[in-house]
Amino acid sequence: MFNVFYSTMNNIKSTFSIKDLENLTGIKAHTIRIWEKRYNLLQPERTDTNIRSYSLSNLQKLLNISYLNNNGYKISKIAALDLDEIPKLVKEVAKNDATNNHATDTFKLSMLNFDQKLFYDTYNSLLKEKSFSEIFYEDFIPLLSEIGLLWQTATITPAHEHFLTSLIRQKILINTENLKATTVAKTNDVFVLYLPDNEIHELGLMLINYELIAKGYQSIFLGQSVPLDCLKDLLNHYDDITFISYFTIKPEKENIKNYLDEFSQKLLNKKSIKLWILGHMLREIEPKSLPTGITAFNSIKDLVKNL
Repeated sequence: MFNVFYSTMNNIKSTFSIKDLENLTGIKAHTIRIWEKRYNLLQPERTDTNIRSYSLSNLQKLLNISYLNNNGYKISKIAALDLDEIPKLVKEVAKNDATNNHATDTFKLSMLNFDQKLFYDTYNSLLKEKSFSEIFYEDFIPLLSEIGLLWQTATITPAHEHFLTSLIRQKILINTENLKATTVAKTNDVFVLYLPDNEIHELGLMLINYELIAKGYQSIFLGQSVPLDCLKDLLNHYDDITFISYFTIKPEKENIKNYLDEFSQKLLNKKSIKLWILGHMLREIEPKSLPTGITAFNSIKDLVKNL
């Protein structure tokens, strides 16, 4: 595993195509070309066949330009600014900006540069105005959705994704530990959080764990890749259990129905045992066809509202 990751780190992107810039900034490639030609906003390198190649500094500048443009500044005015004036103006505008666009762009830059300090500075700046839950819902979830698309289009490497998700995971763990030190369980309700076999995407489940503890519930976090037979052990210790699982890539769509049927047969042996599920793979099933005792949720927020 280490050798694979090390190899990936050695193949990190340092230059970007115009399509990459479009994916990262949301600005159409056609518009980028016009801005280059009309305002000389970017100076890409060109191959022998005249294909544009952009550096990280080009990307950073374009993200700043996009942010100012979305906040009402005309391209002609931005183009007239000195290079060092653009980030200064961005910081001024961001102070009064009610949206999360600047934070999202800054998090993306921290990921592309593998810049932990920039990530921490951005997070701490948000923390002055928001709670941890608000940052996760309003900033991290939209950011992770974007990162998933960027990874799928090969705009970023797996190393970028691992870097960012590891930092977010740290923040969830720290805030969860802080909660545990100050919160006492108020009910006897027990929630058991787990991921199916070969499922490793646990950030969503970790946030649910945080929310449960914050509301005074008993939460048992089992984490990644838990076989169904292992869950049966919990039935020997608790009479009332709500299992919660997050299906991001597993079970695969052709196996979801069989998985849920097997769960029902092995674990839902009385009404006090339930299963709550959510995640990307639920698009592959019809909620009305779920076995008795199993409930699907569209999002973490929907699930938390049901507590």
